[in-house]
Amino acid sequence: MEEGRTQEEAAQLRQVVAALEDEVAYLRRRVREAPGNLDELESEFSRTRDRLDRAAAQNDKLSHLLEEAREQLGVLREEVEKLTSPPNNFGTVLQVNADGSVDVLTGSRKLRVAAQPSVEVKKLQVGQEVLLNEAFNVIDVRSFEPAGEVLRVRETLDDGRVMIQAHADEEKVLKRSDVMAEVYLRAGDYVRVDAKTGLILEKMERPEIEELVLEEVPDVTYAEVGGLAEQIEQIRDTVELPYMHKDLFKEYELVPPKGILLYGPPGCGKTLIAKAVANSLAKNVSKRSGRPDVRSYFLNIKGPELLNKWVGETERQIRLIFQRAKEKSDEGVPIIIFFDEMDSLFRTRGSGISSDVESTIVPQLLSELDGVESLKNVVVIGASNREDLIDPAILRPGRLDVKIKINRPDPVAAREIFRIYITDQTPIDSEELSSFGGPVGDFIVSMIDTTVTDMYATDKEREFLEVTYANGDRETLYFKDFASGAMIENIVRRAKKDAIKRQIAGGPIGVRASDLKAAIKQEFREHEDLPNTTNPDDWAKISGKKGERIVYVRTLVGGDEESRLIEKVSGGQYL
Repeated sequence: MEEGRTQEEAAQLRQVVAALEDEVAYLRRRVREAPGNLDELESEFSRTRDRLDRAAAQNDKLSHLLEEAREQLGVLREEVEKLTSPPNNFGTVLQVNADGSVDVLTGSRKLRVAAQPSVEVKKLQVGQEVLLNEAFNVIDVRSFEPAGEVLRVRETLDDGRVMIQAHADEEKVLKRSDVMAEVYLRAGDYVRVDAKTGLILEKMERPEIEELVLEEVPDVTYAEVGGLAEQIEQIRDTVELPYMHKDLFKEYELVPPKGILLYGPPGCGKTLIAKAVANSLAKNVSKRSGRPDVRSYFLNIKGPELLNKWVGETERQIRLIFQRAKEKSDEGVPIIIFFDEMDSLFRTRGSGISSDVESTIVPQLLSELDGVESLKNVVVIGASNREDLIDPAILRPGRLDVKIKINRPDPVAAREIFRIYITDQTPIDSEELSSFGGPVGDFIVSMIDTTVTDMYATDKEREFLEVTYANGDRETLYFKDFASGAMIENIVRRAKKDAIKRQIAGGPIGVRASDLKAAIKQEFREHEDLPNTTNPDDWAKISGKKGERIVYVRTLVGGDEESRLIEKVSGGQYL
């Protein structure tokens, strides 16, 4: 029985061993197959992770697109709200009230409105532009209106309002904006106004008058004016002496002259003297006051530029000129009013030479000159080539008291003028200088003496014109009879230019005496047509030839075979 049990157990054990062997074989098979499955699982895992990454990226992209779409919808919603919202009105502040309300003008309506809390009402200024919403509340503050109509001030009232002269002599009374509350306005000033609100927004410069005042006093000195020592002394006695010695003039009960007339042929230094007077006076003012910032004023009035085709406009500008002089004279500094080409403005009334414009311009100047008594330190200087055309009422004593004739330079004056333009610093030809054997200054004087002698010669080559007077007398005029400071300056310039051209070409350096002689001949030839006018008598007056009336002029330049006869034509024009 035990044996049977033992066999049964052995059989069971064999079964167990066989089962274990099968299991071992299965496990061995599984072990052999395990690496391939692992690789497949890892590959599948990697693919799954890639799909997850792509899905996450796509999800982020979709999220970003949704955000952009949301923002675009918001912008579109704002644009739609703007397009569908009612328009805002612009208004101009008229007054800020104590209760925080604001009086504004919008369109043609005057309203009292409130302001949003973000707007500082106390900082609003009269005349300032504001933005109003649909309920007419101030929601934004703008600047002042930059455009407007420009009108002229007629009078400033005591309460601050201003009387304005509009178009067609219409007058208006306007209020000031806050920016103009403390600005000084005088009659004749130009202001920019807002016609809708009746407010003055800005003071404009007066170009028509401001351009008459030279910001810088001319830098011409008396040393640059040659050959006119006597005239310079006269004008200094007239202009500078009364200002520098006011007490003595008052002690002697001597009234300073009101005006000076500088007259003479063209190119002889009338304008140059006026500039030198302004420069000298400015220096004396600074020296007397002890302040370098104090200077005189020089109102340079060009006659032709002052003429205006509109009736009364020239007279108005003359009034403004003297008004400006009065304003500046109140500061205690001297004022010079210089009328250049005075005959173009103030011709004799009823002469028939020009239009009737002088019938109103001349009386305007006369009234201003007579009124200069109330002005201090004001001197009127006039310059003219034709003093015979100026109205006699202007030239009488008490108006233009002093009349100074500026003559053509004689040989002595010509030497002074040449010396101004040829200085010791001017390059001189070294060969001529060495042959002279003296200092540069002495050689220049010698060269100028030779040039002046040649220029003022009265030989056949220097004959210029033959004039016939009304009484039948004839006279030969030479080149010297038409000399002027401007002509001498031009001669020196020609000589210097020839020296520069010679140096550029590789020749000797410096000016030669022959350059000056050649320049005289060239200048002589270019002025051959000086008397080319239909009225020789008028030409003679311009050139400074007074006395017997000239009826015929014959040129002598180039010999008798080239001479031309210029006859008077009745009703000839003034050139």
